[in-house]
Amino acid sequence: MTVKYVVACDGSPGSKRALEFAADEASTHGAAILIAFVLEWSPYSFLTPEEIEERHKRRAEELERAREAVVTPLAESVKDSGIEVDAVIRYGHVAETLVDIAEQEGARQIFIGRTGHGHRGLAARLFGSVASTMAETSPVPCTIVP
Repeated sequence: MTVKYVVACDGSPGSKRALEFAADEASTHGAAILIAFVLEWSPYSFLTPEEIEERHKRRAEELERAREAVVTPLAESVKDSGIEVDAVIRYGHVAETLVDIAEQEGARQIFIGRTGHGHRGLAARLFGSVASTMAETSPVPCTIVP
């Protein structure tokens, strides 16, 4: 059985650093990498059938954009180094979904980037809370890459 590392990627500089660090570790230890891209998705309970259909269409478009713009280029950058790499894109709460992915895939470790010093605003707070939640709830070691 191949050792697998899950790397949370969203295209941010922090997630790119996490992928680079994980790739170095994977190369050293002969591990494979699973790039995990999680899109937040909030279910609305008060939608008409037409609105639900439109929302599913937009969801499919968003998944394809994420694959083309972020996931495929990141996976290709790792493949060039000879590391086995795969990717998954899911909707859900980021930390919970990463934990689910790690458990389903039998991952040995999760790598996640964090925002740099001095970043402010909602995105920095949300990503910081994901890193904190992962550190507390991960079923396997979680490396938070600065």
